[in-house]
Amino acid sequence: MKIGIDKIGFYTPNYVLDLTALAHARGDEPEKYTLGIGQSQQAVVPNYEDVVTMGVNAAQSILTDEDRAAIDMVIFATESGIDNSKSAAVYAQKLLNLPEFSRTIELKQACYAGTFGLMQARDYVTLHPERRVLVIASDIARYGLATPGEVTQGAGAIAMVVASAPKILAINSDSVYMSRDVADFWRPVDREEALVDGHLSTDVYKEMFLTLWQRYQKATQHVLDDFAGFAFHLPYTKMGKKALDQIMAEATPIQQTRLATNLTASQVYSRQVGNLYTGSVYLSLLSLLSHATDLVAGENLAVFSYGSGAEAELYSVTLQDNFADYVPKTMTDALLAKRQLVSVTEYEKIFQSQLYDSHVDAHTQAVADAKTAQFLGWQNGERQYR
Repeated sequence: MKIGIDKIGFYTPNYVLDLTALAHARGDEPEKYTLGIGQSQQAVVPNYEDVVTMGVNAAQSILTDEDRAAIDMVIFATESGIDNSKSAAVYAQKLLNLPEFSRTIELKQACYAGTFGLMQARDYVTLHPERRVLVIASDIARYGLATPGEVTQGAGAIAMVVASAPKILAINSDSVYMSRDVADFWRPVDREEALVDGHLSTDVYKEMFLTLWQRYQKATQHVLDDFAGFAFHLPYTKMGKKALDQIMAEATPIQQTRLATNLTASQVYSRQVGNLYTGSVYLSLLSLLSHATDLVAGENLAVFSYGSGAEAELYSVTLQDNFADYVPKTMTDALLAKRQLVSVTEYEKIFQSQLYDSHVDAHTQAVADAKTAQFLGWQNGERQYR
């Protein structure tokens, strides 16, 4: 029985910052951003958006009444949680009009939690093949104005429906994974911005990928030529290239060209949005499915998920018949195309307008006639949505 991703949807806020403009404002050469780390734009989050609204909006774009009737579990992966007790999945369940008789849970392990949620969903559907699970990976990468990490900010959400007989891809049972206590990135509960050692994080990412690739080969007997492409966790697009370059010599020259081309395809959306934390690797997967021109049903893709702190997993997926018919490329391209470009001054103002103080009743700048879910503000210490 095949279990995997039946549907996938994406959402990011309607504001975007051009990183060339940011480079000029910060006194940097634009190529440091556009070539050095491989980013062109990043999402800007208004104060009426948070991980709940983004996750709901991503899911809303793909769910049907049939999905809602069959979903009895919502797994919400985020490292940008909005409450230390109440799950973001509970808010999402209500806003999406999902059945009351459901499990709702929030997961956290830096950027890795979306993958754990996906694996849990696969295992659940294996036992209950008539049911479906909604997995949401939603985050806001926030490092602070004029900080070294500012250029690797971003925001958005990926929503995935996991089901038997999936239309897009099957998740194979060949995962290898590892965890290690590393101080490369963390965010204490009393801080709004993360603490990060960028160089250490890059080194650990590359080392864990190489270690898991070698372990995966030993366990499965697969070689690099067995894969049509890789989807990497991309806090910035150059990170995937750094990892893949370590093993590229194992492939034939023709395969090296194909893998490099499809790596570029996997980077397209991340280059325009920035870091999604838990959703980043699945935005990379969506980009690969949307922009690669040579993928064929039955082929395997490799997925490398990494979360600082640190935990990583490497596994494969198999493309299903007519998978391209169910990849929302047109919808995703339209979402990105309609975003409003903001100046650096406008971005800084929006950045500083977030409403984090639950002690004070306040209203966001939510738009009255919006068709998307919105965070309205605080009332008696409770978050208000519509």
